Amino acid sequence: MRPLHENNRLLKLFVWAAVIAASVTLDQYTKRLAVEKLKPIGSYPLWEGVFHLTYVENTGAAFGILREHRWVFMLLSAVAVVGIIGYLVARCKQTSMFEGIMLSLITAGGIGNMIDRLKDGFVVDFFDFTLINFAVFNVADSCVTVGAALMIAYLVASEIKESKAKKRAAASEK
Repeated sequence: MRPLHENNRLLKLFVWAAVIAASVTLDQYTKRLAVEKLKPIGSYPLWEGVFHLTYVENTGAAFGILREHRWVFMLLSAVAVVGIIGYLVARCKQTSMFEGIMLSLITAGGIGNMIDRLKDGFVVDFFDFTLINFAVFNVADSCVTVGAALMIAYLVASEIKESKAKKRAAASEK
């Protein structure tokens, strides 16, 4: 039996909308801080040679890919955001709270970066892992990455659980 909150459609939609709103707000706030504080200085090492806050104007997609195809990526992002929101609303009852939160994080990341692309023509990135020479990224990129990684782990764990249950059922029939 599922917990009460799992079956409450309005509660789930409210929580998912709150995750999206809070994540987009945090993303936009941190980007504004980056413009105000980092743009004038370029980079600020929090841990020299390991992790810096570095101001970058990214005209591409996540982690700087697809630089010359901004509108194609924006269209795909918009379709994904609308599709995920539509899925959450239409399949709310069948979607667990945790699944919805993971999809909400992905949605928030898409919305956060889309706001910047529409408003400025670029996305502000500032998290810079200099130790591994990784792409500079932002809160929205982190939301997409964390949401997608959690979704993959959740789906793999669900498949393993289902497979074990089938094996137990087959063994008990013998």
